[in-house]
Amino acid sequence: MRKSSFPPVVDADTRLLILGSLPGDASLAAAQYYAHPRNQFWRLLSALSAVELTALTYPQRLAALQALGVGLWDVVASAQRRGSLDSDIREVALNPLTELLATLPALQAVAFNGKTAAKAAPTLVASDLDILLLPSSSPALTTPFEKKLAEWQVLGRYILQ
Repeated sequence: MRKSSFPPVVDADTRLLILGSLPGDASLAAAQYYAHPRNQFWRLLSALSAVELTALTYPQRLAALQALGVGLWDVVASAQRRGSLDSDIREVALNPLTELLATLPALQAVAFNGKTAAKAAPTLVASDLDILLLPSSSPALTTPFEKKLAEWQVLGRYILQ
């Protein structure tokens, strides 16, 4: 089954762009980034921003992220994948990352949510950007929340408080 990513959530004030690989089945069914109840993305960003994102509706979450200078997108535009595991992604079509980055004048950093996103991304031409590799927020990565949060702390300098 061919699955597709969502449109980017960015604006001219985006300072940090977090790139995932491709939404999982729970996210696709809900039409929301990081919708799986065990995905730790919203908890991690809540801890980093002091905004309780998990208590907000999805549109409010996206608005809060943008107010913090954080944007979201995926590296993979579409791919064949049975289930939600990144290891099952096949026949990849990439999103036009270079073109998107050119439209973000305030962008300072690109963070990859997991190794699959980083591996799938083409070389980013903007060498003046900080490129960050984060442990995946997915429940498939069984690293404890506190350990993930310690590594995600690097994002704090890009998030507007």
